[in-house]
Amino acid sequence: MTEKEAHISIRDLTMAYGDFVVMHDLTFTVNRGDIFIIMGGSGCGKSTMMTIMIGLKSPAKGQVFYGQVDFWGSDPPTRDRIIRRAGVMYQSGALGSSMTLAEIIALPLETYTDLTPARIREVVELKLALVGMAGFGEFYPSEISGGMQKRAGIARAMALDPEVLFFDEPSAGLDPVSARRLDDLILELRDSLGTTMVVVTHELASIFAIGSNSVFLDASQRTMTATGNPSTLLAETKDPTLRLFLTRGEKS
Repeated sequence: MTEKEAHISIRDLTMAYGDFVVMHDLTFTVNRGDIFIIMGGSGCGKSTMMTIMIGLKSPAKGQVFYGQVDFWGSDPPTRDRIIRRAGVMYQSGALGSSMTLAEIIALPLETYTDLTPARIREVVELKLALVGMAGFGEFYPSEISGGMQKRAGIARAMALDPEVLFFDEPSAGLDPVSARRLDDLILELRDSLGTTMVVVTHELASIFAIGSNSVFLDASQRTMTATGNPSTLLAETKDPTLRLFLTRGEKS
């Protein structure tokens, strides 16, 4: 059995807003190719953890390693290079309304690459096809469903061929069928592209459907209480808070 390669390592990390500590003593590893779930109840700091991992907020203490590189210990150009290899799909989709889907996906390519307009059009068409939206480039976000907006958000997040994709509550606001289709798409992309996925969610169906690894943030203790495959955690945990979180009676 080959040893898994660490992609992102969190070491002795504290998250805080001013003097208020949200979470402390966080240590966990996202392995290359994981679909890694950051899970916990409302207000536990799941989205804050993601903002620290993608360079939008610095930790109060501790380190975030990408491979062997200490992200927050590096200079800004190094951090920029690392984050250029990451894509982010925000909860709202963050697509705006004044641009077509093709223009939205093309924007990072126009900003960060030297590709010709013709090549950019080809890449945009490929990204839309990857998420099952071939032919939708000239549509505006307001003209498509919520589920399709989420898919378009993923296509944009993938524009620069990231090594890691971050998702903030990807199935929020979706009906169960659309949410399951989005889960299936995340699995397909991981399997076909080998991309590492980090997913912030509290949706049980998604946690068990796609999660290969996870961390549980316990709001009452303000620290992590478990890390590992969600199904294994459910089978083996003796922690009543984690068990309650993972057995809320929701059906997939």
